[in-house]
Amino acid sequence: MNINTFPTKGNLIASKNSLALAKQGYGLMDKKRNILIRELMGLIDEAKEIQKQIDTTFSAAYKALMYANIELGIDFVSDIAGSVPVEDSIQIKTRSVMGTEIPLVRFDDSPMEPTYAYYATRESLDKARECFNEVKRLTVRLSMIENSAYRLARNIKKTQKRANALKNITIPTYENLTKNITNALEEKDREEFTRLKVIKSWKDA
Repeated sequence: MNINTFPTKGNLIASKNSLALAKQGYGLMDKKRNILIRELMGLIDEAKEIQKQIDTTFSAAYKALMYANIELGIDFVSDIAGSVPVEDSIQIKTRSVMGTEIPLVRFDDSPMEPTYAYYATRESLDKARECFNEVKRLTVRLSMIENSAYRLARNIKKTQKRANALKNITIPTYENLTKNITNALEEKDREEFTRLKVIKSWKDA
């Protein structure tokens, strides 16, 4: 509605309805923002924990790889690494959190079968294979969480802007408009009452 709307009862009702709608919209935006923030904080905590696991697993994997290189030779280990199949089981879907599409990554999490004979290798190579496979699993999980956190943070920012616009601009505008129309109508009623009172006093005289 135009802030210079002519003061009528119809416009007063429309102004009150717009004000109620704006307040309802702000309440929904505020609720959405809080839900998204809770979801984001949970993802941040989970990402920190997974990052710690990745750091620990990487250290163990490189340590095992170092021993495998020493025991079997770098060229032999490199040939075995080249026989590891390419990961092609990853599928990316999405799920919605309060209108925010976040990725849902699925992949074959079953234990990877070795591509070499046990009799020709050492335990260090088995351990390195297991650790790097775990790193892959954790990395996929971390990438999904970090991407989700980024999208949630971006939507939180948009929601905050909309909530601020409703709170600081739209709602005060309609509150002032409702107040001005109400005051104008009350003043009009007082003038009408005074006019009728004067007319009555003339008639009585």
